[in-house]
Amino acid sequence: MQGASLSAAQVPASSRRLRLLLNLSLIGVVFTAVVVLIGAWTRLVDAGLGCPDWPGCYGGLVVPDAERAMAHSPDVPLEAFKAWIEMIHRYLASTLGLLVIVLLALGAGLRRRVGYPWRINLALLAVILLQGAFGAFTVTLKLWPQVVTLHLLGGLSVLALFLWLHLALRRFAKGHALEAPRRRLTPLWGLAVALLVLQLALGGWVSSNYAGIACQGVPTCNGQWWPSMDWSEGFHLTQTVGPNYLYGQLHADARTAIHQGHRIGALLLGLALLALALRHWSEVRLRPWLAGVVIAYGVQLGLGVANVLMWLPLWLALLHTAGAVSLVVLLALAVWRWRETAIEAVDSTRRDKEWVHV
Repeated sequence: MQGASLSAAQVPASSRRLRLLLNLSLIGVVFTAVVVLIGAWTRLVDAGLGCPDWPGCYGGLVVPDAERAMAHSPDVPLEAFKAWIEMIHRYLASTLGLLVIVLLALGAGLRRRVGYPWRINLALLAVILLQGAFGAFTVTLKLWPQVVTLHLLGGLSVLALFLWLHLALRRFAKGHALEAPRRRLTPLWGLAVALLVLQLALGGWVSSNYAGIACQGVPTCNGQWWPSMDWSEGFHLTQTVGPNYLYGQLHADARTAIHQGHRIGALLLGLALLALALRHWSEVRLRPWLAGVVIAYGVQLGLGVANVLMWLPLWLALLHTAGAVSLVVLLALAVWRWRETAIEAVDSTRRDKEWVHV
């Protein structure tokens, strides 16, 4: 097994292809983060329905003039600025999809080599296709909160898969011992990951239901520790399809419940991440990543508080989204380091033995 993976790194043609795959997968990580942030900006400036149709805009591949827009959709007046923001987001998302296809095509010739992460390639293609469908439904279902939230989670999933693919390609290129066991996630690791996913979903639900400033003040909410809230309506996941959900459809108490749920989720996530860091702080190789996760969480918490106190300014809301992106990246890196430590230890021991033997 080891010889098969090493040969992939030693054959010149394969080496060039691997370097290209490594570079493109890293570009994919950065590019996905940019697309996620532009998607957040699109929503924050209320441009999600800047084009009433999909995939074009008023029937064209570029934003038309007001006359053509009126002829296509007389009930939806053209707002050129919002339409261009929406189309730029679509152009970039489409480019990201092409990048996934290129990675799949380049990796097809290596898929039979032991250790090549072909399944991650396929998973990335499946998720990017699903993400495209969510993008279409976001428009056709008029910002239905369920789809908007899934669209956010899909974007972050694409980001995590690009990162995982890049890390797996690095391991494959280095020819690490494939027979070495990898550590499985413990319940504490699983809890931290699950709570992060839940908190990201809650953040998307807050955003898609326009509940970001439903609570005024921190740590209290509207002057109370436990204000009037409608939890059943706030987390009613079968909202009617049909109405235009721009600016939201829920009443104040339902939005307050959503906001408070996000705060509670943040507290639980913080406790889990802190417990994880304390539990594994003695592992020197893992310590920088755990520290990064905890620091990123602290910054994200501060950004959340600032957004409430400053009434959700655009630039600060974007920074809050960037904080979510950084948490996903750092926790994914920490998980990877945890699982791969056993492999690196085995490789290190083998190299030591070979040196002694020589």
